[in-house]
Amino acid sequence: MIVDENSNPFELGCATEVFGLHRPEVGRDLYDFRLCSPEPSTLMRDGFFTLTGVSGLEAADTADTLIVPNRSDTDVPRRPAVLDTIRRAHARGTRLVGFCSGAFTLAEAGVLDGRRATAHWQWADSFRDRFPAVRLEENVLFVDDGGILTAAGSAAALDLGLHIVRRDHGVQIANSVSRRLVFAAHRDGGQRQFIERPAPDIPDESLASTLAWAQERLDVPLTVADLARHASVSPATLHRRFQARLGTTPLAWLTRERLDLACRLIELGEARLEVVARHSGLGTTANLRTLMRRETGLAPSQYRRRFGLGAVEFGNSRSCSACLIEAPGARCSSCSSGDRRR
Repeated sequence: MIVDENSNPFELGCATEVFGLHRPEVGRDLYDFRLCSPEPSTLMRDGFFTLTGVSGLEAADTADTLIVPNRSDTDVPRRPAVLDTIRRAHARGTRLVGFCSGAFTLAEAGVLDGRRATAHWQWADSFRDRFPAVRLEENVLFVDDGGILTAAGSAAALDLGLHIVRRDHGVQIANSVSRRLVFAAHRDGGQRQFIERPAPDIPDESLASTLAWAQERLDVPLTVADLARHASVSPATLHRRFQARLGTTPLAWLTRERLDLACRLIELGEARLEVVARHSGLGTTANLRTLMRRETGLAPSQYRRRFGLGAVEFGNSRSCSACLIEAPGARCSSCSSGDRRR
């Protein structure tokens, strides 16, 4: 991660937390994370503190993923040395990541032309005026455009960071990291950045019980009407609550939960796609393949080769608390815990 003058320390903290810390919850380090800067002493945002003791920009020349600087004064040009480092990284195929106003840095380096990106909603007009060749998507949390990824406001850095962990290490590892962070395991990148609505006359009830109820029944047919019935509201009211609280629709949420479960089952070794499709509620292997390719960019067999860890047997309605299998009827034979529970 490049840290430059007036960089925001929040995004620095997010990147360090997601990519830089030792991960005892997964038993290994996931990344070799380093900070670098064009100067030996870097004054952070609003002069709050000075960062010293990090590597020079040459450290970025060996990175597989490079997180670029962000700063609140978006109209101030970035240092030529920083922009040159980004261009070299892009030319050799390094994955580039911009948190918040980091999209301005990437665009100024010329690597976003013709590509999709997002930035904080308050800078959308300014960004569009300065970089008309970039396809700005201003109402989403983050954008994954292949080798270049951008996140919107500060907290969206955590969403994008966990998305990267999911892509690199699979759903199971990403869920473990999110539990360590005490942060939502997955907020879809298409979720809106900012929802402005008047306070209701009567406070909405939480969706928590309905979400938990549905998550326990992913392997059985569920409709939006079923969810609405459990929540004791009409389907239209349920849609409004999902959009207001989760930024998505009930059906999209349900599909995402089922796909996450399918990915976890494959990671834990289940090779029979018809079993994965049935226990995740996705129905058919064709539907499973289609959704996995669309959401992960990988076919089930490719996903298994990349993230598979062991074997899972189905039969008794049990699950392994050590391996955190959450599938109905799953029994883990890949760990030595011997733990079997409902």
